[in-house]
Amino acid sequence: MRMLKLLVVLILAGLIGLAGYAYFGDMAPTRQEVRTPLQLDAPAAEQPAEAAGD
Repeated sequence: MRMLKLLVVLILAGLIGLAGYAYFGDMAPTRQEVRTPLQLDAPAAEQPAEAAGD
């Protein structure tokens, strides 16, 4: 019975320690700038005036 109590206490201490590490540990993400070229498939800007009014 004494070993069971010790085991429960150790498991609870481990869970409390894990939760404390999750909240207070150094878990900040590393920031890194990412640049990706973007190709837009937009129509050409120069269209005839007649086509714009149809």
